[in-house]
Order: sequence, then structure tokens, then C-alpha cells
Amino acid sequence: MWLVVGLGNPGTEYSQTRHNAGFLVVQSLARDWHLQLKTRAYRCRLAETRWHRTTVILALPQTYMNLSGQAVLALLTGYRLKPQNLIVVYDDLDLDVGQIRVRASGSPGSHRGMQSIVEAIGTQDFPRVRVGIGPKPEGRDAAEYVLEEFLPEEREKLQPALDRACRAVEMIVGGDLPRAMNLFNRKKQETSGQD
Repeated sequence: MWLVVGLGNPGTEYSQTRHNAGFLVVQSLARDWHLQLKTRAYRCRLAETRWHRTTVILALPQTYMNLSGQAVLALLTGYRLKPQNLIVVYDDLDLDVGQIRVRASGSPGSHRGMQSIVEAIGTQDFPRVRVGIGPKPEGRDAAEYVLEEFLPEEREKLQPALDRACRAVEMIVGGDLPRAMNLFNRKKQETSGQD
């Protein structure tokens, strides 16, 4: 069983903001898989399905970004899953719009949602897919920048990145994390939109 958690903030006022890139990926995945994220449990909106002969739960925490760990801990406890069966999808200011990165584990960096998760579950050893929302303009406050909506020219680069992030999640769920890292961490493919 896999738990795929997209990070973001609930509410229509945040739905198209940079900080909600994780939500956007999981929502795209739900559409691709013909699912509706309607179930409310563990402080999340959820959908459950079978993919590659395993159960997959898609989740959007409703706790707001900085408290994401509360929802993730509740999910892992409720479904009796280990952190190694968790995939977190989230925005990353250090990556340009249009880029994604897949990692097997690692530090949460300055991302408050990831910091909350690592603190709540006591480990950083779980796969994650990072979606680029940068670069932040010089002199801009990061907290304000991430809560702004994507610009029209950014959206053109964002959609292919969301699609690649969905494919990366599918590869991880299918048991091929190394292939996902090899395929999607190449800068040339991220910027060209090719798979």
C-alpha cells in the first residue's frame, strides 16, 4: 500500500498559488485515475484505488501547510503504514518552474510543510517529488511569493511539470523509484517536457 500526499493549503483562495503545487499534482493524478478526492478522514480529503496491484491512497491535508505533519501522522497511524510507504509531493523554490526532482529521502530544507512532517513522523526517510516554483525574484519575501498565483507564462511550463510529477509518482508506486529518479532528475528532460 502507498500513501501519496500533496502539500498545500485548503480553500479556493489558495487553490492556484505556488505553494499548492503538491495539491495540483495529486488533483491531476486523481483526474488521470478517474477518482474524486471526496472522502474526509484523518484531517484530509482522500481517494483510494488500486494501481499496479497495490492499494494507493491519494491525500490532500486540510490542516494548512505548516501543520501538514499532523495529517500525515494521522494517515500513517490510521492505515498502519511505515514512512517508507509515503510519497510527499510539494513545491520547491530552489527549482525553476517546469522542473521536478525525485528523491528517496533527504532534509526538509526550509519548507515548513516538510519540516512539520519530518518532525511529526520522526524520520526523513521517505520518497518525495519536488515541483519547481522558482526562481523567487530578487528582494521578494518568500512567504508572500509562494502564496501568489502562478503567472500566465509560468502556467505554460507548470502543466508539463505536473504531468511529469504524476508519472514519477506512478513509477514509484509501481516499484521503480530508481528509474523515476534517473528519468525525471535530468535537467534536459525537465526543461524540454520530454519523457
